[in-house]
Amino acid sequence: MLDIILIKKLFHSLNEELGKMGTLGEIGLCGGAVMCLVFQTRKATKDIDAIFEPTQEIRRAAKKVAHQFGLAENWLNDAAKGYFYGNPPKQEVLQLSHLRVWAPKADYMLAMKCIAARLDTYDKDDIQHLIQYLHLETKEEVFCCIEKYYPRKQIPAKTQFLIEELLEKP
Repeated sequence: MLDIILIKKLFHSLNEELGKMGTLGEIGLCGGAVMCLVFQTRKATKDIDAIFEPTQEIRRAAKKVAHQFGLAENWLNDAAKGYFYGNPPKQEVLQLSHLRVWAPKADYMLAMKCIAARLDTYDKDDIQHLIQYLHLETKEEVFCCIEKYYPRKQIPAKTQFLIEELLEKP
C-alpha cells in the first residue's frame, strides 16, 4: 500500500528521473490517490491511477522509481483514463521542477466516481464523502453535478441506484 508520505517520495523521485531526462511531466490524479492526498479520507491506496504526459517518458521514469522502491512497475498507471471526460477543472497537488501533479476538483471527482461506481472498491465511501464535502443533500443535486461533466446517456443505471441508496431519507 502507498501512504501519503510514500506517494510524495515517489513523486519526488519521479521528478528527479524526469530531470535527468530533461523532460517536463504532468500527472492528473484520480481515484484513491486523490482521496489520500487531497481529501485525506484514506491512509493509503494500492496504486496511483492517473493520466499523464508525456506518456512514454513518464512510464520509463516510473519504472525506474518502481525498482528504486521495490514496487510493482504499475504503481503509476493510466488504466482509469477512460473515466476522464473533457477537460476537468484542476487543483494543484504538487509542483516540482520537472513534474506538475494535479487532481480534479471535488465536483468533477464526484462525477467521475459516480460514473465508475465500482461496488467492489472504495467508490461508495468516496462518493458519500464527496457528497458531504460538497454539501449536496438530494439526488437531484448529485445528478446535476454529474451532468455538468458527463452526458446523461453515459450515466449507468447502477449509479442511479447507488445515489438513491446513499441519499434515502430514513
